[in-house]
Amino acid sequence: MPDPTQTKADRARGVHESEPLECPQASANPPALPTSLLAAMIRGLRGACPRCAKSRLFVRFLKPVPQCPQCSQNWTHQRADDLPAFVAIFLTGFLVLPLVIGLVLNAELSLLAILAIVLPAMLVTLVGSLQPAKGAIIALQWWFGMHGFAKERRTAPSDETGT
Repeated sequence: MPDPTQTKADRARGVHESEPLECPQASANPPALPTSLLAAMIRGLRGACPRCAKSRLFVRFLKPVPQCPQCSQNWTHQRADDLPAFVAIFLTGFLVLPLVIGLVLNAELSLLAILAIVLPAMLVTLVGSLQPAKGAIIALQWWFGMHGFAKERRTAPSDETGT
């Protein structure tokens, strides 16, 4: 029986979730790891790989790539679940609520006109913040080594003099 979590493209490439992808290997050109959690989350917000920032994190709107083509980071460990949706809903309410209050108190518009303004604003804000929220949550999980990610940090430059 085919795996319902796989797409046609996954089946065509032969990618199976039960098969672990290769872990990042030490190479001659290690990726430029972020210096802080904030830097990693900003990379995720932009939709870039939080580890190397050289490739895209998402293959589709909310589906992360299985493995980064640049740094070989395995992204199948991520378990963002519903948290990006909660963040996007909270952000939408926080940003659109002043618009609603301003329209109700100051504009002499009908209820239908207010809804015609507010509902598209809410939809655009919600959909526009969903992918960046998921990218930031994935970066947060990677930074703290959650769900099977290796906890990686940029190492301080070694002191050549030995003092």
